[in-house]
Amino acid sequence: MTNITEIDYQHYLEVKHIVSQFEKLTDIGVALSSEHSATELLEKILVGAISLTNADGGTIYMIQGDEIKIEIIHSGSLGIHLNGSGKNAIDLPTVPLFGADGEPNLKNVVSYSYHKDETINIEDAYNADGFDFRGTKIFDEKNHYHSTSFLTVPLKNHQHETVGMLQLINALDSHTKQVVPFNAIAQRFCESLASQAATVLTKQQLITDLAQMFESMIMLIANALDEKSPYNGGHCRRVPELTMMIADAAHNTDTGYLKDFLLSDADRYELRIAGLLHDCGKITTPEAVVDKSTKLETIFDRIHLIETRFEVLKRDAEIAMLKRQVEALKAGQPLPEDILEFALKSNLDFLAEEFEFIKTCNTGGEFMSDDKLRRLNSLEAITWQLNGEMLPLLSGNELYNLSIVRGTLTDAERKIINNHISVTISMLSAIKWPKHLQNVTQYAGGHHERMDGKGYPNGLTREQLPIQARAMAIADVFEALTASDRPYKPGKKLSEALFILGKMSEEGHIDPDIYDAFIAHDIPKKYAKKFLTAEQIDIE
Repeated sequence: MTNITEIDYQHYLEVKHIVSQFEKLTDIGVALSSEHSATELLEKILVGAISLTNADGGTIYMIQGDEIKIEIIHSGSLGIHLNGSGKNAIDLPTVPLFGADGEPNLKNVVSYSYHKDETINIEDAYNADGFDFRGTKIFDEKNHYHSTSFLTVPLKNHQHETVGMLQLINALDSHTKQVVPFNAIAQRFCESLASQAATVLTKQQLITDLAQMFESMIMLIANALDEKSPYNGGHCRRVPELTMMIADAAHNTDTGYLKDFLLSDADRYELRIAGLLHDCGKITTPEAVVDKSTKLETIFDRIHLIETRFEVLKRDAEIAMLKRQVEALKAGQPLPEDILEFALKSNLDFLAEEFEFIKTCNTGGEFMSDDKLRRLNSLEAITWQLNGEMLPLLSGNELYNLSIVRGTLTDAERKIINNHISVTISMLSAIKWPKHLQNVTQYAGGHHERMDGKGYPNGLTREQLPIQARAMAIADVFEALTASDRPYKPGKKLSEALFILGKMSEEGHIDPDIYDAFIAHDIPKKYAKKFLTAEQIDIE
């Protein structure tokens, strides 16, 4: 009776142990599924496997090309904990998957397990045949250790590809703490954990790959804009960076309106993506409008056509003078040459001055005065001759373009430019964004709105715009003011840009609280040191 009771009790303990291991395996699986850090995930896999099998230590290897690289090493008795980075970086050689002859490397346990696609359970490394344990023995001698039992399990993804190896060393008896072989139950539990771990690793790798592909696609769009317009390309790179600087300034403001505004890492990522895509609609804007550096530029700058007409007028003036001379000579009444030359010079000087004036008008600027407009309109009276037909010196379209009061764009062209934000919103709205990027369209689509509701495309007010969009609006304006790569104007000095931005804050164009944070945290100077020329930085 006593013997049966003892057997039953031992059986009870075994079942209890197995149930305990199942619970532990379940807990480890839950912990793995909730982990987002690749390094922490590998840590949990190894620590979990050591705990399940009561091993003294272990190693996780990852497959990299034709090599097996050590990622993490644990040893309880030696107090060793090494991982792939930082002060605990691993400086150990990789294991080749193939020999110099190109044949599979079957000498090392991990490479053998990889090629044979099976778990390798070794009771005593020092008496194992067929494997090269020289490296292990050198390690043991150096650290006064004795590696005995080994358990090596492949980590497979959903396509049954081996992505890594889990190796455990020296199973310990739970009572005596002596090194023992890994038994069948420990091996089975370890294989089950390896299966879960590989699935989680694969999921995380897929998420990482998708995120990288997504960012690559975004950079593809930015680079396409860069190729489309070298002027816009710099803008698309600088605005996201300046937006993040301004948003961080708002985050670091602990008083007033912005004191409760906080950004997590996920928030920053979402805003950065929005910043990179804020002008993606410009990919549909004609280059002739985006790159219009002068008022008369279409596919080319029509100032050269007007210059040709002026040259024709000069030629005609010289011909007219010569004809007068010839006619006077024929009539026997030659004209004084100095009078003729003076008249010709006066005419040529007038034409030269008027052309220089037209060139000045063509360059665009902040404001064109009424006096200049009147003088420009007076040129309608000047004509030139082509094939016997008298034509106006300036066509109606040329005069219309030259009369642009600010910048180089006509109202129609400005509407085309402004339409890019509607296209941006349309493009971004068509994307099925994941939960953590739900606000990208709202942030990117709001950077041309104004606090007083007079912006575009939707006339939103300050209260209707998230802080992130308002920060991007300031970044967009400040970058545009200071950019030195625009085809139609030089970059403004820092003092000029800040004066204009300050007026815009007062007039309800940009958010005054974010503008104050922008100034208080020295963002203009930090940005200037990185992106502006030395000549532009006129504020210490």
